[in-house]
Amino acid sequence: MDEPGANTATLSRRRFRALVADDDDIVTRYLSASLRSAGWAVITAKNGIEALDVYEKEHPDIVILDLMMPKLNGFEACRILRERSQVPIIVLSVRNDPSDKVRALGLGADDYLSKPFAIEELKARMTSVLRRARAGVEAPKDSRRVLGDLTLDSASHVVRHAGLSARLTPTEHALLDEFIENAGKVLTHSYLLSRVWGPCHGYDKAYVHVFVNRLRRKIEADPHNPRLILTVQGVGYVFRPSDEDIAPPRTDAEVPDRGQTP
Repeated sequence: MDEPGANTATLSRRRFRALVADDDDIVTRYLSASLRSAGWAVITAKNGIEALDVYEKEHPDIVILDLMMPKLNGFEACRILRERSQVPIIVLSVRNDPSDKVRALGLGADDYLSKPFAIEELKARMTSVLRRARAGVEAPKDSRRVLGDLTLDSASHVVRHAGLSARLTPTEHALLDEFIENAGKVLTHSYLLSRVWGPCHGYDKAYVHVFVNRLRRKIEADPHNPRLILTVQGVGYVFRPSDEDIAPPRTDAEVPDRGQTP
């Protein structure tokens, strides 16, 4: 995969800025040097409170957030950042408990990477999430997807359904766009992972489950009894905006799983 500096250069002439928030000076220096060599501008913070202050002053393009920080931990910093902004957030942590990943993603993080990690993998994930974010910026102002009474505005990342509206994060937008594009088809977990997150995520269904739940909270009248994004047990999901718009899902309408086992 290409270096982030090279990829982002095709999107804008300015340097993209990353906020690295970690209380470990060694990690901060290493990340700063590695990212700067790849073309990023880097600003840093040593705790959650400082990270929030720096974000408000500098408005970076992406936030790299450690979980175990003093004064305000990464979970709380992630939650507050997501309440204030749709900025892409990648969480780093020495904690490899799946429940921590689910919690961080549920609070609004776009990605989660356990320490120790390969710097090339972090760069690849940063590039992937930034591409999703830039897709909205570069979308035509009248770029809209309409299906039934659901409208997705790709320029503003706003979804409207049944008289309500909600702002989507770049990853939520990419996932919903994939559902709309393949309405009525059964989309497997591995297909969604490859299309939305990319090959560097392997087969981690937690991402799909958490982000589907996040979408349901924003577009379903009753997220606990969804009528739009339906679960196909053991396989994946199918998007059905209404019975009139889309025929019932059929086995021969399934999107290929690209050789991966559900």
